[in-house]
Amino acid sequence: MLWRWIGCVVGLLIVGGTLFSVVGTLVVPRAIDSRVSRATDRVVDLLFLRATAGVRSFARRDRILAWQSPLSLLVRLSVWLMLLVVGFSLVLLPAVGGPLAASVHEAGSSILTLGYAAPRNLASTVVEYAAAFTGLVVIGLQVGYLPTLYAAFNRRETEVTLLTTRAGVPAWGPEILARTLWGISDGDTGPVLGDLFRSWERWSAELAESHTTYVVLVRLRSPRPLSHWLTSLLAVMDAAALHLALAPSLEPKMPARLMLRMGFTALEQIARAVRLPVPGEPDPDAPISVSYEQFGEAVDELRRLGYPIERSNDEAWPHFRGWRANYDTAALSLASLLDAPPALWSGPRRWPSHAIAPLRPATRLARGATAPSPRPQRTPPS
Repeated sequence: MLWRWIGCVVGLLIVGGTLFSVVGTLVVPRAIDSRVSRATDRVVDLLFLRATAGVRSFARRDRILAWQSPLSLLVRLSVWLMLLVVGFSLVLLPAVGGPLAASVHEAGSSILTLGYAAPRNLASTVVEYAAAFTGLVVIGLQVGYLPTLYAAFNRRETEVTLLTTRAGVPAWGPEILARTLWGISDGDTGPVLGDLFRSWERWSAELAESHTTYVVLVRLRSPRPLSHWLTSLLAVMDAAALHLALAPSLEPKMPARLMLRMGFTALEQIARAVRLPVPGEPDPDAPISVSYEQFGEAVDELRRLGYPIERSNDEAWPHFRGWRANYDTAALSLASLLDAPPALWSGPRRWPSHAIAPLRPATRLARGATAPSPRPQRTPPS
């Protein structure tokens, strides 16, 4: 009987660890380090990485990766139920008194609420009722978890979709400033950019809360292939950093600073939640992934469009680099891990890719309308 009681103790540890993972993942409103969730995510990510190794078309790759996060939910639920079956099978060993197969038979019947195996005695009855209750709780929590998950997803995607007309797809920071200027007749971009930065400051706070509490949201992709929450946030942050570097005396100053602060705080928290190494105190003089030449090309285009620029490229570059250094490492690490669309200024991916410049719709005029002056054509940075 000794090995049966040893198995019972091991089973209790398995059941306790599994319930800790379930409650920590689905109930506790903070990032809980669940080994089951982390291992499941790594295995599923490895499988999808292998499955897309030979895919070069981003659109096709995105269609495949859209299944990753939903499948990881199902795999994690299956792993939880399997661990509970194993754990309660070991707990039932002393009560059943038969071979391990008999304990598995009764534990599986109880946890999956099939009810085809009747308890043998009082001890097995108590354990099997506990197993049945545990199975119902786990499945019920998972079902109730999905509406909360997709409600947070819908709130996130609303702002991402609204940004497409401001930043193009895939989103890019200088494109936000350029399109804002195109749409304003008097050239006063302050009120429009101020509203944008304030709304994205709040959006970033909600993102940090939801994506660290429900980490599976990090991998849920947008319905449109070239849209992504990460590239959108990176574009708004780059737009704020560019504005502060190029026109330090013009509004919006405080909304841009607050948005940047909340944005890189959110990226840092999300990166730590998915266990990516990020520096605690970034060095403002550290090198960044955006080169001076790429920065100069974007600024020169804004200058040609008439954006109110107060500094030369050489004067503005240290200020932009100082802002970008706060979020460069976290943003690029997340973009590579998540296989985000290869937007400009978003770094390399885990697969060979080329940066995609924002797509600009063709200008369509009503009959008899006067065509606007042509916009300067931008050469995408390498």
